[in-house]
Amino acid sequence: MRSLAILLLIAVLWLVGLLAFGDRAARATPAPEPEVADGIVVLTGASSARIDAAIQLLETGKGKRLLISGVNREVRPRELRDVARGAGHAYDCCVDLGFEAANTLGNARETAAWAKKHGFKSLIVVTADYHMPRSILELRAALPTMQFEPYPIATETLDAHSWWKRGPEARRLILEYSKYLVILGREGLRSLGGSPAPENSAENTTGKVPA
Repeated sequence: MRSLAILLLIAVLWLVGLLAFGDRAARATPAPEPEVADGIVVLTGASSARIDAAIQLLETGKGKRLLISGVNREVRPRELRDVARGAGHAYDCCVDLGFEAANTLGNARETAAWAKKHGFKSLIVVTADYHMPRSILELRAALPTMQFEPYPIATETLDAHSWWKRGPEARRLILEYSKYLVILGREGLRSLGGSPAPENSAENTTGKVPA
């Protein structure tokens, strides 16, 4: 009976956490106007909405440079410029494309190398609403002294306000929540002097910008 009670308690806590995670994503957008930072990083996804938002931030002077992390290796700068809305003069001078990241852990490492190269101390982070919590965890692990300002973007294919009503949306949010818990646990162990961060993340499915 005690084992069953413990399992039920874990299940209830997991469910409460999932609901809080979904509510956090629902309340994250529209994001408030960010303060000016040294740089801007956008983690790519299936749609161009994140890139459009990041370029708009760059064009309005919110950062000195922009890193687009996780770009498909077949994409060329001019091709990406053509599909990005709002791209102007700042795009031509101040956008860097990162081709190495294949997942969120890779995004963090790619961002860390870029930020250190430019001596940046603060970054605006642009990614999807539901993806932001895990992204910030990975980025803070890679750049412990960096100041991050999240700028989440609403996901067109996921209604964070009613994700539980549709199977595909529920599966996506549950999967993301589970990955978030894994990274949260990993960082908790690291803070207690446990094992260092693994070479591979709990996932390997960060969407790439299509060619």
